[in-house]
Amino acid sequence: MSAETTTTENKKKSSGAIKRIWQVFVILSVLTIVEVVLGIIKPDFLVNTDIINMHLLNWIFIILTVFKAYYITWAFMHMEHETSGLRRSVVWTGVFLISYLIAILLIEGYYIYDVFENGFVTWDF
Repeated sequence: MSAETTTTENKKKSSGAIKRIWQVFVILSVLTIVEVVLGIIKPDFLVNTDIINMHLLNWIFIILTVFKAYYITWAFMHMEHETSGLRRSVVWTGVFLISYLIAILLIEGYYIYDVFENGFVTWDF
């Protein structure tokens, strides 16, 4: 009897894991499809609206990318089953580092653009 019970429990666990994999696949696929469609269509109201020196469409791409990175960490590193302290230390560290990198790239990119546009250096490349 115990072998039959173990087999039944393994089948339940296996079907739950397969269901979880498909759930993650669908969520990440929908987010990626939204990104691709927005990148192809480029709606005028998203391209012509600027927030903090950047188009709203770019902000949407950044937010969706950070969310996908968070969700991949959450699902594939099995963070949902860990203690809250470990989850915060792993996930939020990555989110803050990605946010910091984006801020630095935007600040430095805008500075370089400003130097080329208004400074002594010309666009010669």
